[in-house]
Amino acid sequence: MIKQVKALSIGFLLTTLLLLFNGCQFGRFVFYNFANITDYKIFASRPLKSAETKFIFNKSLNAKSPKALTVDKNKSVTFDKYLEQNNTVAFLIIKNDSIQYEKYFKGYDEQSIVASFSMAKSVTSMLIGCALDEHLIQSVEEPITNYIPELKARGFEKVKIKHLLQMTSGIKFNESYINPFGDAASFYYGLNLRKAISKMKMESEPGKKFEYKSGNTQVLGLVLERALKNKSVSNYLQEKLWSPLGMEYDATWSIDQKKNGLEKTFCCINARARDFAKLGRLYKNKGNWNGEQLVSKAWVEESTKLDTSEGAVDYYRYQWWIPTPNQDFMAEGHLGQFIYVNPAKDLIIVRLGKSEGRARWWQIFTSLAKSY
Repeated sequence: MIKQVKALSIGFLLTTLLLLFNGCQFGRFVFYNFANITDYKIFASRPLKSAETKFIFNKSLNAKSPKALTVDKNKSVTFDKYLEQNNTVAFLIIKNDSIQYEKYFKGYDEQSIVASFSMAKSVTSMLIGCALDEHLIQSVEEPITNYIPELKARGFEKVKIKHLLQMTSGIKFNESYINPFGDAASFYYGLNLRKAISKMKMESEPGKKFEYKSGNTQVLGLVLERALKNKSVSNYLQEKLWSPLGMEYDATWSIDQKKNGLEKTFCCINARARDFAKLGRLYKNKGNWNGEQLVSKAWVEESTKLDTSEGAVDYYRYQWWIPTPNQDFMAEGHLGQFIYVNPAKDLIIVRLGKSEGRARWWQIFTSLAKSY
């Protein structure tokens, strides 16, 4: 009887501690440990509904599969095996709107949801472009304090929307995901992003130096929310892109809290591989979707071109990575999530995975582009 009481007491204590942990940043970090592509299950979210009329990629009748890869001087492996060995769960190659290669691994299939992580940054940039097209935002040259006036008191008057887009804002932000008290963990596991943003500080002068910091995109998300006024960022994505792109599946965008939450715009769109590919197709076609201009051509070109002004670098533009300047671009997320786009080759590659493995994905994508 005493043992049973002790067991019940211990069980009650553990349950209480877990509930407490789940309600705070540090506790959530300890309980859930490191980020995972299934994290969409643990966060509150807003829905993204599949389109009534769905766009379906054709499957090529003359599909061209990638060749075997040489992993050392004397050994080669099939492409399938290489992907599996490097923790891939989904890999798509689409050329001329036809699927050349589509494989899933580790129990995943075409209906499996994967968290985007920082690929959401590129989607946030798309939505900024939409807001500019609609004059909800006037210019990337605007100071962000036009939309977040509470940051004036913290020295943000010189930070422009452009600086957030190209990661040259000079904000203070610790990008580490393994430090439970770091900024990235705070934004990822925290329960009040607006409050966290209101406490941010400047570290250096804006427009001088590129530093990849997720805080830039989350501040950008708040700018967007303020510009939209009575509409959530998720609803705007649904209206401007998700429905018009003919998405096959329902998806979600994780938010910081259930009541009046803010989208985690630096991460956390949870969708399927084929629907991620449609985002790539939209930008491959310079914002045009089957004759309808969803995002202005000028914004797509501006977002993905080489420009090193105001502290920017030649491998990153407006929330898009640029492997080969003025030739290709891609969205990239934690643990090796990618949407690679090469417009001249009419090529889209989507890679989703549990980790990057040992693969050098940038080199693999550019190499595949040459072979197609």
